[in-house]
Amino acid sequence: MSDSDPFDEIIAEETTRDPDLAVIEAGSRTLRTQGGAPSADVPARPEDPEVDKALRAVEADLATRWGETKLEPSVSRIAALMDVLGEPQRSYPSIHITGTNGKTSTARMIEALLGAFELRTGRYTSPHVQSITERISLDGAPISAERFIETYDDIKPYVEMVDASQEYRLSFFEVLTGMAYAAFADAPVDVAVVEVGMGGSWDATNVIDADVAVVTPIDLDHTDRLGETPAAIASEKSGIIKQDATVILAQQPVDAAQVLLKKAVDVDATVAREGLEFGVVARQVAVGGQLLTLRGLGGEYGEVFLPLHGPYQAHNAAVALAAVEAFFGVGSQRPEPLDMDTVRKAFASVSSPGRLEVVRRSPTVVLDAAHNPAGARATAEAVGEAFDFSRLIGVVGASGDKNVRGLLEAFEPIFTEVVVTQNSTHRAMDADELAAIAVEVFGEERVQVEPRLPDALEAAITLAEEEGEFAGGGVLVTGSVITVGEARLLLGRG
Repeated sequence: MSDSDPFDEIIAEETTRDPDLAVIEAGSRTLRTQGGAPSADVPARPEDPEVDKALRAVEADLATRWGETKLEPSVSRIAALMDVLGEPQRSYPSIHITGTNGKTSTARMIEALLGAFELRTGRYTSPHVQSITERISLDGAPISAERFIETYDDIKPYVEMVDASQEYRLSFFEVLTGMAYAAFADAPVDVAVVEVGMGGSWDATNVIDADVAVVTPIDLDHTDRLGETPAAIASEKSGIIKQDATVILAQQPVDAAQVLLKKAVDVDATVAREGLEFGVVARQVAVGGQLLTLRGLGGEYGEVFLPLHGPYQAHNAAVALAAVEAFFGVGSQRPEPLDMDTVRKAFASVSSPGRLEVVRRSPTVVLDAAHNPAGARATAEAVGEAFDFSRLIGVVGASGDKNVRGLLEAFEPIFTEVVVTQNSTHRAMDADELAAIAVEVFGEERVQVEPRLPDALEAAITLAEEEGEFAGGGVLVTGSVITVGEARLLLGRG
């Protein structure tokens, strides 16, 4: 590629902004194919130049604050913001979700179920795949750029007021959390579905008192901040369990489960455990997803089609169903289950961009945002079940603060070869550093280094095609949400 490649120009323009907020807007012209139509779940840049300019101004303003990897474990600043905003987070009931993996997919399933029962929903998740506006959704869709800008402008004077009164300014994530809670109150929503950013007790989202607390599977991640054992991490994440709430526990390591159950007892919370009070009864692979039989708090739900791949998504579905049943009082105030047809309709509508998402065919290119060993193992299992690849080429771009060796070891059995690369953010591990670890895991002959993501995609597609168009080669792009988001744009999905 020439030095004047539009992709390079865009990256150069982004140097004044926090790379975590930068959205790569142009695709590599050397890629041989375009993906399908953009997904409504992942908005592109605003078409109106003035709106785009205003959104960039908001992003630039937010970029002056602490990024999401710099934390001061306290909710004092976000609590102060909620106070001056009039406690917007208390104007609607909420479902709060923590855990290590599966939070966003579970949140999307909960949102779809609540929406199918004609409730107006607000969903707050992180990080975003391509656009910052994805983080705040109303009625199942990201808020518009215009509404995002208006919400920021509305709360900005209050943010500055809190900044002036605190030892540290509000962080990027704290301001976004304040925006989400204010937007939900303004809508207004009937229920908010809120995913923690990190941890639980001191996470900025934890100024809500959720009626339902959901804990997806806990594993080792962010160990420098949350603890080095599942039990230590569970102790931090248990902070979202509030007095008299209902707790929906996915399958957990024994030591983590003990911590969570003790916290539930301490605050008189009701607990429903996957594998005991609810769970997956049966599942079979189907075209475009899987067919499930789920046992909920109110009975059995059969012939549920979920258009997502992998056993872990089936477990996420069971957790989401139990959470919504608990929200409606199924199993406590009301004995009958939720309406079967409505549940089926909701699950059939679920999407989760960047989670085993197919973005092109011939060869098939799949995107998955696995970024830790547990997530990688789940993805590897799902790929083996859902796809019949004769050879699979990995494209891996990871963050430097992750367990990269564990991630690569999880993918080693399914990758024929791996192309290591890096995304555009300052958190990205250098491609050569990543390659050194990859060589130790895969062997030198199976590793190719392409520092630029467009070149890595091109190389992987070429390798996948080596056995011919109909030989069953595929490409899996993984390692980071940012890598997946940039690849998604490069392949024409937004």
